[in-house]
Amino acid sequence: MENSQEKKINLVEKVINSRGRIFEGIVIKKFPKRIVLLYARTIYVRKYERYAKSRTKIHARLPNIFEKEINIGDLIQIQECRPLSKMIHFVVIKKIKDKGDLKWYYQIKWGIKYEN
Repeated sequence: MENSQEKKINLVEKVINSRGRIFEGIVIKKFPKRIVLLYARTIYVRKYERYAKSRTKIHARLPNIFEKEINIGDLIQIQECRPLSKMIHFVVIKKIKDKGDLKWYYQIKWGIKYEN
């Protein structure tokens, strides 16, 4: 079973060469072959000599092998690849944690209230 999954992952990597930056964030929307990821970061504002929180929505390709594993609210990792469409420039690499394990992550990192 594991060997067949590894072959599929390798097949995906051969078809879509992933290169460049790696991000991790929370899935906020899911479509048949794509997801929308919320990526939070801090930016230094030189004028005020302070840090500000910023959020970015990133669209990523969802390979068939991850389609049933990944759901809304999961923490996942994506990597940059060649442009696949007008919006999609990233591909999902792996799932880090489920929605249930992320209560602390929502509250501390993004200030989002967790709902069951």
